[in-house]
Amino acid sequence: MGPFTFNGVTFLLGAATLIPVVLLFDRGRLNRAELKRLLGCGTICGLILFGAGSFQQFGVELTNSAGKSGFITGLYIIIVPIAGIFMKRRATLFTWAGAAFAVAGMYFLCVPDGFGGITRGDAMLFFGAFFWAAHIIAIDKFVSKVSSLKLSLTQFVVCGLISMICAFATETVRPDLLLLGAAPLLYRGVMSISVAYTLQIIGQRRVAPAKAAIIFSLESVFSAIGGAILIREVMSGRGYFGCALIFAGILFAQIPGRKKAARR
Repeated sequence: MGPFTFNGVTFLLGAATLIPVVLLFDRGRLNRAELKRLLGCGTICGLILFGAGSFQQFGVELTNSAGKSGFITGLYIIIVPIAGIFMKRRATLFTWAGAAFAVAGMYFLCVPDGFGGITRGDAMLFFGAFFWAAHIIAIDKFVSKVSSLKLSLTQFVVCGLISMICAFATETVRPDLLLLGAAPLLYRGVMSISVAYTLQIIGQRRVAPAKAAIIFSLESVFSAIGGAILIREVMSGRGYFGCALIFAGILFAQIPGRKKAARR
């Protein structure tokens, strides 16, 4: 199936899965001002998520290398603290060190055979990394203004609807292929989107964007571990070294700066 179809179906599945959770834990009525704020914040996050997901899916399709794609996408680890400089949210020296360790670790883990030349798919993944960074920053800005669960639900609906509009306009949406891919579609919709993105929003209430980006780099480590357990992939010494660098980066990022340490 096409990238827009894949994203549209899975994000709408994520939204459908989250609706009962919202009704159970956060069904309080919103006044007009609160509803307007939620729709505004959710639409912005949904549009950014649409850009990030679209660039990533097309980039993976063109690059045809999961490891290389994971590394380029993970460059948001550096983009987020750089953006923070212009938003008056300067990262500490330890956070910068953690980001550098994490990026180096992702390279060793995800690109075992060298980077090779720059392709069109690489460029799309690189642009997508800026959208992923923007999504982390947008969540940080909006998470204190609206409900976490409702913000998550709104961004899923916006992203899913726009993706499906693009799918019907540019791709052939075949129900038989959706049935054939039901298992991965359900897994991504329920776990990767509904659970993971919602936990991201809840977690970012107490974690700075730069540190959040570094913590997210653990996805590459869990991917390698999952590959070893589920499909018996053998990780090289280079890969284990990359995992160690990522863990070191996360530990560095948790060291408080001088001002924060002095306040403690």
